[in-house]
Order: sequence, then C-alpha cells, then structure tokens
Amino acid sequence: MILFYYPLACSLADHIALIEAGLAYTLVSIDHAKKTADGRDFLTINPKGYIPTLELDDGHLLTENPVILHYIADTSGKLLARNGIERWRTLEVLAFMASEIHGSYQPFFRNLPEPEKARARTKLKASFAILADQMGDKAFLVSDEMTIADCYLFWVLMVAPTSGVELPVTLGDYFEPLKVLPSVVRALAEENAG
Repeated sequence: MILFYYPLACSLADHIALIEAGLAYTLVSIDHAKKTADGRDFLTINPKGYIPTLELDDGHLLTENPVILHYIADTSGKLLARNGIERWRTLEVLAFMASEIHGSYQPFFRNLPEPEKARARTKLKASFAILADQMGDKAFLVSDEMTIADCYLFWVLMVAPTSGVELPVTLGDYFEPLKVLPSVVRALAEENAG
C-alpha cells in the first residue's frame, strides 16, 4: 500500500494506524504545489487534490480519513471491534471528528477572518467537551484498547493549539501518553516531523 501524505497533516492518523496494525506500506509525500516526492502530479492520482489517499496493492484508491482508517482496521483485524456496540461507537466518533472537529479547523488552516475563527472556537469547545464526556475514565476514547478513533484523535488534539481552544482536562491528560506511543513516535520520525 502507498499512503500519500503531507507531514503533520490529517494523514498522520492513517500513518499511525498502519503502524499499529502492522501493515506494510510505502510513504509518498505531497508538496503544496500538489507534486509527489517522486515528481508526479498528485491531481492525476487523486483529483480531489487532498490527502490522505491510500493506494491499495491492486491499484484502487481510497480517500477520506474515516474510510481509510476503517479499511486499515478491517484488513488487519486490529483497531476495531468486529461486532457489538464498541464497533459502532468507534465509527460514530470517527464521523464526528471528521465532520465536527476537523471541519471546524478550516478557518485556522485558511486564515479566515476572526469572526469565522470565533464561531469555530465555540463549536470546537463544545465538540471537545462531547469527546471528553464520551471518554470518561477509559484508557482510550472508546474502550480500554486503542482503536482507529484514537489514531484520528491524536491528530485532532495535536492541531488543537492552532484554534486557541483549551482542551478539557480529560483530553489533555489523554494526549500526553499518546505522544510517546511507539507508533506515534515512529510515524512522526518517518514524516521527518518528530
């Protein structure tokens, strides 16, 4: 598999999941001009023009973090319960992070005017509170074992300082041990960002 990524972007979630799942992968970075590290026009690979993009061994392409993370879990048999409510809670929280949190970061990534950022901060604060409540006293977001939701949550929490929203204590305390997980340390090092 080939993971097309940009260092420290949301593709980091997929990178961490690939490592946690023990799947073989190759990394190909994308630059701001939409060129791959090996010189190709990324838009010919993914016309959407953004990462993550996962090229499967058979040449098929997958995009969108929740889909790629789900594929990694299903392929490896790791990071997602096979059935039961834990499986559905994991997928539910992935969708929530993709739409409500990741989407709310856009004013900060695009340097939009302050009123847009203020609205985003309000939404992010409420969304982080929901995640903190959901986590409760569990070791990870959905259960006491790491899931694909935690891979995405690492990135969501890592970029939180760009928004100026203070994280709830539960999420702040959770983030610290994630930083030193071997999969996180390795992914950051492989992206030359560690």
